[in-house]
Amino acid sequence: MSELGPQSSFFVLVHGGRHGGWAWRPVASRLRAKGYTVLTPTLTGLGDRAHLLRPDIGLDTHIEDLVATFEYEDLDDVVLVSHSYAGVVVAGAMERLAPRVRTVVSLDARMPIDGESLIDLAGPEYADVLMETVRRDGEGWYVPVSDSSYWGLTDPEQIAWVNAKITPQPIKTYQDSVGSTKQFWSHPGMFIECNPSVTGEIELERVRARAAKDSRFHHRYLDTCHDAMVSDPDGVTTLLLEAAAQ
Repeated sequence: MSELGPQSSFFVLVHGGRHGGWAWRPVASRLRAKGYTVLTPTLTGLGDRAHLLRPDIGLDTHIEDLVATFEYEDLDDVVLVSHSYAGVVVAGAMERLAPRVRTVVSLDARMPIDGESLIDLAGPEYADVLMETVRRDGEGWYVPVSDSSYWGLTDPEQIAWVNAKITPQPIKTYQDSVGSTKQFWSHPGMFIECNPSVTGEIELERVRARAAKDSRFHHRYLDTCHDAMVSDPDGVTTLLLEAAAQ
């Protein structure tokens, strides 16, 4: 265990879009080796739950997945970590989970304010391309898989591993707006910016503004791709341990 000070012994790691709990395996194994309890829930319709894929799965479904993990595992004093799309899930879920969370870590994750959706955060150009892809290759209701080099991976073994496991995702989860995010934005937290980051410039401006005035919020950098939990699990683990010790 770290000697930096009081820390949580629980991590909940929430995966990004079209990924699953499997994506955290390299990081989770490192945290468990240090004695931490780590949960990596898979959101409905994705990963090992791909057999549940259906058009009506939305953001609220995934928020309920995360809330249920806390309730059924009796979790408290948790380091809650989101990657990419999961930032929207966590931002919504924090309205109910905040008392059980020590700190929130956003790994190159989307960070919405009240009423925003993932598509809102990504911008109109991305939305146009995405919706055309959904119409052409996703039967009009799901985001099809991409080659994992899309997320910046370059190692052939890592690309092959991720490609073998990614699954489609209902477009509704990208379109649905989150409700209140007050608890998310006021909670102690850390944002880990990858280089290059897929997080929008407006979101980064919010992050930098909060980090400049709020000592409970920390802005960190990793010189690795968006799928950092795969490309640099050591770097991600180091920062998660820092967050746990705060």
